[in-house]
Amino acid sequence: MTTGALRPLGLTLGDPAGIGPEICARMLAQNDLPEFPLVLGDPAVLEQAADRLGLALKLHRVASASEPVPSRHIPVLSAGPDAASVTLGTVSCRAGEAAFEAVKAGIELSMNGALAGIVTAPINKEAFAAAGVPFPGHTEMLAHYAHANVAMMLANEDIRTVLTSIHVPLKDAVKLVTRANVLRAIRLAHHGALALGVSAPRVAVAGLNPHAGEGRLFGDEDADEIVPAIADACAEGIDASGPWPGDTVFMSARKGAFDVVVAQYHDQGLIPVKYMGIADGVNITLGLPFVRTSPDHGTAFDIAAKGVADPASLRTAFDYAIRLRQAARPWPAQP
Repeated sequence: MTTGALRPLGLTLGDPAGIGPEICARMLAQNDLPEFPLVLGDPAVLEQAADRLGLALKLHRVASASEPVPSRHIPVLSAGPDAASVTLGTVSCRAGEAAFEAVKAGIELSMNGALAGIVTAPINKEAFAAAGVPFPGHTEMLAHYAHANVAMMLANEDIRTVLTSIHVPLKDAVKLVTRANVLRAIRLAHHGALALGVSAPRVAVAGLNPHAGEGRLFGDEDADEIVPAIADACAEGIDASGPWPGDTVFMSARKGAFDVVVAQYHDQGLIPVKYMGIADGVNITLGLPFVRTSPDHGTAFDIAAKGVADPASLRTAFDYAIRLRQAARPWPAQP
């Protein structure tokens, strides 16, 4: 774990039937890893993944986040049910429960100050549902247990984007494009960019409809909801502009015209980021009282246990978490 005044970060293993344990093992074995996180999950699952990959990880099981750990050993805190017997590459109730309990433990440890935050390996939404977990994904679970109004930022070296809505059907996402929701996303985009070291963030707000509504020819939401939200943000001193057509705003951002883009729904924001390459992308949950990042990919059941999963995106997420940890609370509480 980390030394000095900085609190350690947690690392959840994700769905034990997917590539989460494998990419965690690969990352923890990297010689240039600046520190070891507190691993949360079934220790046997991580041990199995390391054995399959031929990695000699020095794991040390702990009973609490504050327990001393021998030098160059990786602390592992058991969280959730035994999951070493789950069938790899298969959706199961046991795997969903294990993934859920590990994340819940990470949230609790972060909320009570034992951890600075968590880096989460991928979960499987079907497995969550099979286990009776009442959340469609990490973000909604984090918001619930942290009592926070959050937004999702996807970032790489070329583009940063923050979403007004997340895991909802498209027909519902349109209804969520309200003045209040767009303003919340703009605020969090601004403060998220500040936390990443942008001194004066320029926030571009994407339109919802083709051509940002084209003077109401293609819908009223841009004029009635997005434009007032941008005006509200500007009145607060945020450098926000738009609405810009969704089919060109990301190109402008990549060329340096903007520092972060507020997208109005899930795929509008994620397609451009993921197109630039999953290995360099990271998911950051804005609005929490602690740090949370994750890789920009899923459980990849099709390659689980084949020894080919790339830990690059997880390492990127861990590096971002270390950067964000420098601020005690990089974004303000949201109304």
